[in-house]
Amino acid sequence: MKTIKKLLIANRGEIAVRIIRACQELGIKTVAVYSTIDRDAMHVLLADESVCIGPGPSKLSYLNQGAIISSALLTGCDAVHPGYGFLSERADFVKKLEEHNIVFVGPTADMIDRMGNKIMARETVKDCGIPTVPGSKGAVESIEEVKRLGKEYGYPVLIKASAGGGGKGMVVVKNDSEAETLYPMVRKEAEELFGDSAVYVEKFLSSPRHIELQILADTHGNIVILGERDCSLQRKRQKVLEECPAACLTDKVRAEIIDTTYKALKKMDYLNAGTIEFMYENGKFYFIEMNTRIQVEHPITEVVYKIDIIKEQIRIAEGKAISVKQENLRPEGHAIELRINAENPETFIPSPGRIKLFHPAGGYGIRVDSAVYTGYNVPPTYDSMIAKLIVHAPTREECFSKSLRALNEFIVHGIETTIPLLERLLQNKDVIKLNIDNKWLEKFLDKKAVCKKRKPKKSKKSSNSKKVNKKSSKR
Repeated sequence: MKTIKKLLIANRGEIAVRIIRACQELGIKTVAVYSTIDRDAMHVLLADESVCIGPGPSKLSYLNQGAIISSALLTGCDAVHPGYGFLSERADFVKKLEEHNIVFVGPTADMIDRMGNKIMARETVKDCGIPTVPGSKGAVESIEEVKRLGKEYGYPVLIKASAGGGGKGMVVVKNDSEAETLYPMVRKEAEELFGDSAVYVEKFLSSPRHIELQILADTHGNIVILGERDCSLQRKRQKVLEECPAACLTDKVRAEIIDTTYKALKKMDYLNAGTIEFMYENGKFYFIEMNTRIQVEHPITEVVYKIDIIKEQIRIAEGKAISVKQENLRPEGHAIELRINAENPETFIPSPGRIKLFHPAGGYGIRVDSAVYTGYNVPPTYDSMIAKLIVHAPTREECFSKSLRALNEFIVHGIETTIPLLERLLQNKDVIKLNIDNKWLEKFLDKKAVCKKRKPKKSKKSSNSKKVNKKSSKR
């Protein structure tokens, strides 16, 4: 058992701030790393120490393993927390930290390797009893094999990069002709993006929901599943709004998938925090991937289950037992996370620039995870998310009402944000009544774009109204 006294955060933005705050409450000193672009970032201002690790581009700074490990050694850090993205799922990074006797706050290198390779991950969880989407066993080596599987499962099918993630390295194939064109294209893309051209084929699910389970596991054999999240509202496979628990599930279905996953994790020998992601369709669950790290949407699980997942990660990394037992977990109420991005809410064109006024929402049951402030300059170099609005209430209906109130109160001047889109989603009948799947949002946006093109010219009065709406969208 090793007590962590000083921890380096190998990340930026709101997740770096989130980790620093947890460490401060645990009495752990923190070291922030930053690029030249981020010298005035909040995580740099809040940490006990900070080290510049390179210029703006991620590959020269936040993905620079040598610079990060050197910073940890020079500042005397016991551990490194990777957050999400960047180096959070790089087994080679974990191995290098181990060579320097630095604790990695996360799973083992072996587990990251196994789950990072989607083909290996499918076979691993299948052997442990978790159902997977019907598909190829191992990598698909030819166009003819894709065609054979297309006939076996019925088109369309998905071709997916084994080393892929984040919605990249994936394409829908509708017939034999598309198989001939798209198979070599996906392999090339996979090689360029991930350095691994291996791909596999899965049956295409027509209208699934995206359901994920948050898990924790320690070195004492304890496993905890902190319920599930519904992350079905996605644009280009990027989540926009998440809920906990998943209101679409019955208690019976929920208990079944949690029990199945719990038994599988016992066999897998997993360690630390992770998320198992499923497609859910017609009452059946299918494993799609496992993220061996903390998730962007972890706060909604925290407020429903009254647990600090970051602190638990650190406890586990120190060799301590998880502070809660599965049998004692009792979810309370409903929570929603709304991702606020620096983007035009209609075109989704990034909107970097200086924030002239930042006034986050507040009140009972409201939490805002962010790393921006009035006067902060949002760079064009990194992800466009500037804040996460987390809302908690006794019921889903109250949660929606409170979320709308909070969005109306949330003010961001100087750049455009996606707040207007989030407001529309919370008032949409399909979203309210759970008539959605993971393709719903893109269809909604496409339909909205078509309607806008067909709209007749407005009167002078309508034109003034449009100006007011445009102004409000820049909050």
